[in-house]
Amino acid sequence: MTDMPLTVKRSIELLGIVLIGAVLVIGNDIIMPIIMAFFISILILPIFRKLVKIKFPEVAAIIVPILMLAVFLGLIIWFFSAQVGMLVQDFPDIKKNVGIHVKALQDWIGKISHISTNEQAKFIQEKSDDLLGMAGKAASGAAVTLSSIFVFVGLLPIYIYLMLFYKDILLRFIFMWFKADHHPKVKEAIYETEAIIKNYLVGLLIQVSYMTILLGGILLLIGIKHALLIGVIFAILNLIPYVGALIGNLIGVLLTLTSSTEIWPVVTVLGVIAAIQFLDNNILMPRIVGSKVKINALFAILGVIIGGSIAGVSGMFLSMPIIAVLKVIFDRTETFKQWGVLLGDERPTKSPMTFANFRKKQPVNTKAGVEKTKEKD
Repeated sequence: MTDMPLTVKRSIELLGIVLIGAVLVIGNDIIMPIIMAFFISILILPIFRKLVKIKFPEVAAIIVPILMLAVFLGLIIWFFSAQVGMLVQDFPDIKKNVGIHVKALQDWIGKISHISTNEQAKFIQEKSDDLLGMAGKAASGAAVTLSSIFVFVGLLPIYIYLMLFYKDILLRFIFMWFKADHHPKVKEAIYETEAIIKNYLVGLLIQVSYMTILLGGILLLIGIKHALLIGVIFAILNLIPYVGALIGNLIGVLLTLTSSTEIWPVVTVLGVIAAIQFLDNNILMPRIVGSKVKINALFAILGVIIGGSIAGVSGMFLSMPIIAVLKVIFDRTETFKQWGVLLGDERPTKSPMTFANFRKKQPVNTKAGVEKTKEKD
């Protein structure tokens, strides 16, 4: 490939991107469980190694961490189900509060426009009928979706077990793709990829825990109803970069509106969420994850959107670790180094249009690096 013209190389790269995207779209039901299992197997790999070190049988050393993970996820599902059950019990009050809010909204619209209350009620009824029709169509495909979820969950522990059991074969396969001279770089990339995935996933688990405790606990102390449910929903949705926090805010506002007839709880919920997000983004999460791989916001958002369009919610969750792994690989290959630069957030100190050295495939001074140097001085 080094003897090929540059235009041919770039054409092959772009064609490869298109082919990979097509394969992911066509085979996402098969590929996504495998990717998810790969990340989870990296997460539980330290436990497996410790059990093997203390002379545990290899099969048991694989099964034990899988069971521990299943119990942990079961506790999360139980907690979430209990909170939803409490919400269902308050349905009569919710219906009453929603009616009050709708009436207040209708009065406000009537004051600022010439639309009467009857016309608004007719419009709401028509849209409600449309929504019910859409819900009926969605329910017709619910059985297929539910069955695919069961298949996904059922295959996941099998894939995790087999990946850990045959990990040495997989590693040998990776090394055999490269020349012996490149093996040190491949080994370094494998170790860094493992560290990035492990730190990222452990960081997310810790983040969900403290976000639920902080947000739910503070709202509970203030007296907000369904505080723990708001906390756990926002903590889980916050795992989806950028988009999840917005959806979490909207759900928090809706849950607060349905449980109260006043506006101050909504303002309180938004204020507490904003404060905890600031604490999480600027202080807690950077120290917990501690990843050296930085992805710029543009491709983080694009990754979430593309992942969601390809594989739904699981694709949105997995987009960031996949991009981080790709960046590690790109940074260590001369052929694809420009793609690593594109994904990263290390901006050059000068424009490549005016400084020719910043157009080459070599380390350059970045704005973040200059700021760190100034701090040391």
